Amino acid sequence: MLSLLYQEGPSTKGIFRRSGSAKTFKELKEKLDSGAEVDLARESIFVTASLFKDFLRNIPGSILSSQLCDKWVSVLDQGNNEEKIKSIQRLIEHLPRANVFLLRYIFGVLHGIEMRSEENQMNAFNLAVCIAPSLLWPPVSSTPDIESEFIKKISSLVQFLIENCCRIFGDEITSLFGEI
Repeated sequence: MLSLLYQEGPSTKGIFRRSGSAKTFKELKEKLDSGAEVDLARESIFVTASLFKDFLRNIPGSILSSQLCDKWVSVLDQGNNEEKIKSIQRLIEHLPRANVFLLRYIFGVLHGIEMRSEENQMNAFNLAVCIAPSLLWPPVSSTPDIESEFIKKISSLVQFLIENCCRIFGDEITSLFGEI
């Protein structure tokens, strides 16, 4: 999924914002969940993006770890960008290795999409609004007002992560997928 999103996302207007066919999404999700062979290259990239967000939402405790939720939310309240980046890097060290590995690829894809935002209309802000709720959620449910405020904060954090991903994860995230 990430490879397809890396290849097609930068040239796809509204990637992660638009959703594909609900019927196709459901059928593909059932096939994937059953372990059946699926050729996503033959499907709409919007269905693939929806499947990927669904995959992220189903990671127990979220990829950024709901246990670290308060720390993630408070990162942007810290001093300058250098201090924020250092705090993010320290938080990343507390994540399971598999989560960090996946995060590097996710932000490699998001960076590639954001670099062509004039073409696809998905700048860091727009990408963050679409993907942030799939990356982190609080450990307990709350009121709609508190949840809305939380999503705004996490979206700002994800925007910061996209805009500074090379400094956070290293410049090599721009070439994780090789040449297209």
